[in-house]
Amino acid sequence: MKRILFVCLGNICRSPIAQGVADNLAKMQTLPLHIDSAGTSRSHEGEAPCINSIKIASKYGIDISQQYSRPIQTEDIGSFDYVVAMDRQNKKDLEAFGFENVYLLGDFGTFDGADVPDPYYFNGLEGFEKVFDMIHVCVENFLTHAMSKNTKKGVENGK
Repeated sequence: MKRILFVCLGNICRSPIAQGVADNLAKMQTLPLHIDSAGTSRSHEGEAPCINSIKIASKYGIDISQQYSRPIQTEDIGSFDYVVAMDRQNKKDLEAFGFENVYLLGDFGTFDGADVPDPYYFNGLEGFEKVFDMIHVCVENFLTHAMSKNTKKGVENGK
């Protein structure tokens, strides 16, 4: 079973959506995956995803309301086959924390490596809708990539 960790800053907007989308796709396609999410910050530790993330995921039949924010932990290093950052700053923070081979979600799909923008700073659901769409496309493409690789402790065989 492959293990994937999606990471954003607070683990209340983007990474919970990515976890929910990945869980949903894995269930629909019966993929052998363990999927989790975390934040590089402890500022929202223990909180549920923000209400707009819950609403937009629910609109597409994905329930993320039972997720709770947690910060990355030393134990996460080496525990996941894939660690996927939502933006370049998250990627830098993860690498500074000690993670290796961190992926940028925007590298998968048609977004040319763009950061997944933080919808927390948008007004209303429109920004969350755009972010959800981007995450959905990128996660779907990332899962295709991940399932086509043989991995061992976060390093792709043959690299």
